[in-house]
Amino acid sequence: MPGRTLNLHRPKLEATRDGYGQALLELGKTNQDVVVLCGDLTESTRTQAFAKAYPERFIEVGVAEQNLVGLAAGLAAVGKLPFVATYAAFVPGRAFDQIRVQLAYAQANVKLSGAHAGLSVGPDGATHQMLEDLALMRALPNMTVLAPTDAEETRKATLAAAAWPGPVYLRFGRQEVPTYTTPETPFQIGQAHIFRRGDDVSIIAAGILTYEALQATDVLAKHGLSAEVIHSPSVKPLDEATILHSAVKTNHVLTLEEAQIAGGLGGAVAELLSERQPTKLRRLGVQNTFGQSGNPDELLKHYGLDSTAIVRAARQLVGR
Repeated sequence: MPGRTLNLHRPKLEATRDGYGQALLELGKTNQDVVVLCGDLTESTRTQAFAKAYPERFIEVGVAEQNLVGLAAGLAAVGKLPFVATYAAFVPGRAFDQIRVQLAYAQANVKLSGAHAGLSVGPDGATHQMLEDLALMRALPNMTVLAPTDAEETRKATLAAAAWPGPVYLRFGRQEVPTYTTPETPFQIGQAHIFRRGDDVSIIAAGILTYEALQATDVLAKHGLSAEVIHSPSVKPLDEATILHSAVKTNHVLTLEEAQIAGGLGGAVAELLSERQPTKLRRLGVQNTFGQSGNPDELLKHYGLDSTAIVRAARQLVGR
């Protein structure tokens, strides 16, 4: 990855949701069809700035998530470009039937935003730590699933979703995390990017865990392991070519996601490799359990998803 595309030296701390709010403002200026719908969470989802700037194109639906999705489907049917903003625990959590039938089946041009996803929502606890969303949304036909890594990439992913036909699910979080990608860092739906090249193990990650993977590579190097870090924010469609090429080279693949181990990014990679390129594989994610209240960093460590756990898993996988 060329020099200016990543900033790993003292990156700014921002929540990924901040990039979403910024992108909505950009879209509001350039596209009169953009409409934002929210479920009584404007501050949390960073939609308050859009609501203030474009009140005639903002709809506060309240705590009625099924209606939120239904209204968005209706707006898309008459040519609008709706963005739905609420917690991932509620969309897709409470509105899966509406998403399945009114959006995915109908191929409605609606962009869903699942905020406060993953363990890193922290003290909100198990009920709000949505860990099943990647599996739910990846299983739906016609649904695109994106899990950007930081605020800058969330901004890019939101802009890309606006131009992408059909329903899109954007996943982002609450906790401030390092913004280490830059305006020059490439982003395109359907593409993964090699953030660091290596020969011994391929680490494939999405969301905030890509940064943890990059931290782990320095430690792995001290143990004589050369790790290739592949950032895959496009969980669906998956960049099969990049993943297969790396798997052939290293013959060891480790996947990382801040979600249930079943059905998400790791599941997608496992399905691909088992059919096309059988490879030694280990998946890191939440192991068939719910979360709990706690500090985000403590939770990542507890569930074995921090850089220390990544180093340990990579060494075990390779046998060093």
